[in-house]
Amino acid sequence: MFCLSDIKECKEVFAFFKEISDIPHGSGHTDAIADYLVSFAQARGLSYYRDAANNVLIRKGASAGYENHPTVILQGHTDMVLAKEPSCTKDMEREGLELYLDGDYLRAKGTTLGADDGIAVAYALAILDADDLTHPPIEALFTSDEEIGLLGAAALDPSVLKGSMLINIDSDGEGCFTVGCAGGVRCDMQLPMQPQPLAAQGYRVTVSGLNGGHSGVEIHKGRANALRLLGACLSRIDGVRIAALSGGSADNAIAATAQAIVVSDASIMSTVDAFLAEARTQYADTDAALSITVEAADVREAYTADDSARMLCLLTDLPNGVIAMCEDPEGLVQTSLNCGVASLDADGFSLCVSVRSSLEDDKRALVNTLRALTEAQGGVFTTRGGYPAWEYRADSPLREVACRVHEEMYGKPATTMVIHAGLECGVFAGKIPSFDSISLGPDNYDLHTPEEHLSVSSAIRVYHFLTELLRHL
Repeated sequence: MFCLSDIKECKEVFAFFKEISDIPHGSGHTDAIADYLVSFAQARGLSYYRDAANNVLIRKGASAGYENHPTVILQGHTDMVLAKEPSCTKDMEREGLELYLDGDYLRAKGTTLGADDGIAVAYALAILDADDLTHPPIEALFTSDEEIGLLGAAALDPSVLKGSMLINIDSDGEGCFTVGCAGGVRCDMQLPMQPQPLAAQGYRVTVSGLNGGHSGVEIHKGRANALRLLGACLSRIDGVRIAALSGGSADNAIAATAQAIVVSDASIMSTVDAFLAEARTQYADTDAALSITVEAADVREAYTADDSARMLCLLTDLPNGVIAMCEDPEGLVQTSLNCGVASLDADGFSLCVSVRSSLEDDKRALVNTLRALTEAQGGVFTTRGGYPAWEYRADSPLREVACRVHEEMYGKPATTMVIHAGLECGVFAGKIPSFDSISLGPDNYDLHTPEEHLSVSSAIRVYHFLTELLRHL
C-alpha cells in the first residue's frame, strides 16, 4: 500500500494526490472532485469560482514584493480515464483508487493511476496551501472533462480569468516543454438495428493481451487495436451473425480488449487460429501477448447476417492509426484516427472514434470520410467535443523564462516540442489570442491504461522546478 512516510520530499504534493485518488473522478463524473476543490478554497479563505461545467478557479494573492507582477494561471484537468485490468472488480465510478509504490513508481492496483491529470491538481493545491513560497498572483484553474473532448475548457467563460500567462501541467515528460498540439474531434457512428430471436449454440470470441495506450501519444507506435482485430477476424467467418459486441474503454485510448458473441453454421476454430497466427506475426514487436480465445456461448437472439456485415464494415473499412506524417517537424504525426469504443444495445451498434490533426482541412476531410462510410451503411453520424490546434508561438516570454530557469537549475537546456495529443492550451488560445502558454509535467508512463505509472523522483523535481519558475515570473 501507499504510505506517505515512504516519500522523502514534497509530501504535501503526494498527500493531496492521495486525497484526490480517494474521490472517484472519471470523465463525466466530476461533481465530487469539484465539491472537494470548493471546500479546499473555503477552508483557506481563498476566493473561488465554479461554473455549471464543474470548472473551478481558485485565486491566491501574490507573496510580498510580487504584488505588481502579472498573474500566472496554473492549469490542469480534474477528470481521468477509467480503465482497469479484466480481472479487476473495482467499481471505478464509485470507489477510490488503491495506490502503491513500486520502487520509484507510483501505481494503482488494477486500474489507471489518474496522474493524468491528478498530479497537476496536486501541484496546484500544494502551491495554494503553502505559506513559504515566492510567487506572483496565482489563478489555479481546474477544468473538467478534458479526456472526452476538452469540454470544460470549451465551456469556460474566459472573462473570469485575469491572467494571460498559462502553465498547463498535462505533459508527461520531464524537461520537455510542449509548445503546440493537434486539434481533434470525437465522431459517433451509429447503425440502428434490431436483433431477431434465435436459439443456438454460439461462440464468444475475445481479443486480449494488447498494450493499448494513449491515442495521441502512442498512435505512431503501431500497436494493435482490439476492435480492429476483432472485426477483421469475424469478417473471415462466412455468414457470421453477431449476437453481442463490445470493446474499448475510451475514444482516446487504443482499444486493448474486445469481445463478441457470434453464431456460425460451421466451426470457427480453424478460421480464428489462422487469423491469430497472422496477427501474432504482424504485432510480434508491439503486442507480444496478443490472444484470441473462443468459448461456447448460448445465444437467444442475434442480428441478421446483413446487419452483422454492416457492423463489421464500420470496424474494418474505416481508416485507423496514423493517416499522415508531418514534413515539418519531421517525425511528428500530422493526422490520425483511433477506433475507440464499440457497443451493441437496444438502439443498435455504436462506434466512437477520435480524429486528430494539426491541419484543420485534413481533420475536416477525415471526418467527411467517416460520415460517408457511416451513411453508406444506413447509419447516423455525429461529432462532438471538437477542439482547435494550438499553434506554435514564435514570441513567448513565458517559454523563454522557463527554458532559462531549467538550464540554471539542471545545467542543461529543456527541449520544446509540438505534440499530436490534444491539450487545453489550444482552446484557451482560441478564446484569448494574447495567451502565452507552455505545458509541462513529470515522467508518467502508459497513460489511459492500467499500467499507468508515475515517477516519484521526477514528480518531485518538476514540483521544485515549478515553484522556482513562479519565483522568476
